[in-house]
Amino acid sequence: MYRHLERRLAQQIREFLHRTYGLDLPKIVIEQPPRIELGEYALPLAFELAKTLRKAPRKIAEEIVAGMGPIDGFEKLELAGAGYINARVKRDRLAVALAADDKPKIDIPDGKVLVEHSSINPNKAAHIGHLRNAILGDTFVRMLHFAGREVDVQNYIDNTGVQVADVIVGFLHLEKKSRSEIEELTRQPRFDYFCWDLYAQVSRWYEQDKQNRDARHQVLHALEEGGNETAATADLISTAVLRRHLETMNRVDIEYDFLPRESEILHLHFWDAAFTKLKDAGVLSFETEGKNKGCWVMRRGKASANDAANPEVAEEDQKVIVRSNGTVGYVGKDIAYHLWKFGLLGRDFGYRKFYRYPNEHICWISTTDGEPKHPHFGDVAEIYNVIDARQAEAQTTVVEALRGLGYNQQADHYTHLSYEMVALTPRCAAELGYQLSDEDKTRSYIEVSGRKGFGVKADDLIDTLIASAKKEVDPRHPELSDAERMTIATQIAVGALRYFMLKFTKPSVIAFDFKEALSFEGETGPYAQYAVVRASNIFRKGGLDPEVFCRDVARYVSSDDFAKYLNGADGNEIWELWLASSKTSYVIDQCIVTTEPAYLAKHVFQLAQLFSAFYHRYPILAEPDEGRKNFLFATVAVVRRELIRALAVMGITVPSAM
Repeated sequence: MYRHLERRLAQQIREFLHRTYGLDLPKIVIEQPPRIELGEYALPLAFELAKTLRKAPRKIAEEIVAGMGPIDGFEKLELAGAGYINARVKRDRLAVALAADDKPKIDIPDGKVLVEHSSINPNKAAHIGHLRNAILGDTFVRMLHFAGREVDVQNYIDNTGVQVADVIVGFLHLEKKSRSEIEELTRQPRFDYFCWDLYAQVSRWYEQDKQNRDARHQVLHALEEGGNETAATADLISTAVLRRHLETMNRVDIEYDFLPRESEILHLHFWDAAFTKLKDAGVLSFETEGKNKGCWVMRRGKASANDAANPEVAEEDQKVIVRSNGTVGYVGKDIAYHLWKFGLLGRDFGYRKFYRYPNEHICWISTTDGEPKHPHFGDVAEIYNVIDARQAEAQTTVVEALRGLGYNQQADHYTHLSYEMVALTPRCAAELGYQLSDEDKTRSYIEVSGRKGFGVKADDLIDTLIASAKKEVDPRHPELSDAERMTIATQIAVGALRYFMLKFTKPSVIAFDFKEALSFEGETGPYAQYAVVRASNIFRKGGLDPEVFCRDVARYVSSDDFAKYLNGADGNEIWELWLASSKTSYVIDQCIVTTEPAYLAKHVFQLAQLFSAFYHRYPILAEPDEGRKNFLFATVAVVRRELIRALAVMGITVPSAM
């Protein structure tokens, strides 16, 4: 409702400006006053118009306030300061609509949205950094669903790259395993852990003798060629590791719709089709001299394909897409993949069912010869790629390739959700068993490295969080069965993990810490979950069902009561809680526009804080006035519903007890 009223206010102001001054302002800036008693919206509009209208801001504000007339849902407009306009809503009207969960109709953009996230190399166990990517991506998917969008969730699988090749080298040259022996290993629990250790061993083997790297090049060539024993072994290993990744992510309620694999991009000749387009459009040029001799390059920045004969074009303005040995770089295959995403390639994958989630949702995977009946993937209107900040240059190259091909509209709807790495606090690293030097112990965070074998496997992190949460739950609820306590501990652990990964803005380096994440106080998932549990307990003790009460709130609280209690002596304090509860859709909209889920985490924390203060100040069950008591119950019901709703968008469920 808050978002709906804001849009109505902006539209009325826009029409007034056109009618009165002949001005057309496509965007009306609306802010929030610093204090609740000043109103619900603040417009700095007069300052923006002062130069155009050649009047003092306060004079313009006076004219707008005097001339606007009534706005449906608003009490009045007020002049403030040197030219601000504050807008006050009719509190009872907003509260009645919010309590009834009225959802005004909104315009939903046409077309599907594709969110690609996780994209973990299928060569070893997923780690803590992959969890940040997946949680960011999954939350963004949930926000888009909340906004009414149709979403394809994809997880790109680089099963022919260097990382997979290195594990193959480990199995063939260090472990000297046959294909049948490897197949037997893949059936063992947590096969991805075995690969984690092997990957680190291969890295050390390369360092012992540079010639050992020749084995990597041989494997890479075999993978790109396909149809050989090495490629079959790679498929066996990468598929087994991929299945483990899906199991790991399912533990934190993350699912995918489709897994496009790089092997199919090669074998179905996606790159060939893209290569032809890029050459024909002059996006790529062939280098005949210099350090990139024999390569196909894409000129970037100030360079262009027309500069091919210009010796002054700096080589750093060139991006090698096809190497001199004829192999295609990562970016080249990514360009082909994104042309497919937008339905511009003229080719498609084969599809087969790969993984069935406990809720019966099917995850599909690419193949050369697929099943005849399958969902339609790709051909989308918008793309969001959740990829870490180190890949910014590659992402920019793909966008420039789209523009070079003339696909400007698609390039405009291609968004890189960039984020920074996840590290560990020294305390967390020590708890996980890592030996730290005295210098390490003084650092603000400890970086992890999968290639060196130093890192936190995602499953280990989840296991440790669950075990820590259960130590808290067991003594608090001895009356519950062990299975019930485990369920609660798991919900707390997952909530703690997801909230911790989301509360930091994307450009922030996260230093993960168990104690901080699991705390029941402060800006944490358990703190927000506990607010809901408290709200539920109020209804339980009062012998009421919060869901039923919320649905039938009009039976308990009249519009006159809403007006009476929201404008009375305690009105501002309680109204602040109602107003915050009305902002769920508004905040999620802002998260989507800015591609920043941290704003939702902040909203949840602030709402939980406001509720905590309310909880301690108003003993609802002891309230003697029946009308006021029901109004306070209505307040709790709405806050509870909105917290559950917002937490669900963050992928967090609420336990029955804490």
